[in-house]
Amino acid sequence: VQLQASGGGSVQAGGSLKLSCVASGSTFSKYSWAWFRQAPGKERELVALISWNLAYKEYKESVQGRFTISREDPKNTVDLQMNSLKPEDTATYYCAQCPAIYSNLCPMRRIESWGQGTLVTVSS
Repeated sequence: VQLQASGGGSVQAGGSLKLSCVASGSTFSKYSWAWFRQAPGKERELVALISWNLAYKEYKESVQGRFTISREDPKNTVDLQMNSLKPEDTATYYCAQCPAIYSNLCPMRRIESWGQGTLVTVSS
């Protein structure tokens, strides 16, 4: 699977960004998809997940109500709309295909492809 994430940039606190990820080489619709992020000096963490059948979404508590994950299966894309951004949202954001088909589970250690990520910088 090849992943191309885009949409990152520099914004002031309170601003918005929309990240997009295009996947190739994947049977996209069979998988759940997720966005992770990694801030300098910190571990990578799950930010949002959308299930293969769109029935389930999961968000990191600190982004709940501010971020929205979505997907368009015909275009093999998964997006992350980020509103009311805070300086603590500063990180490199990565999209990822969750490991198993028809599953909502997304253990980071089993993810095989990360792509290059896209940097989000939020200034106060």
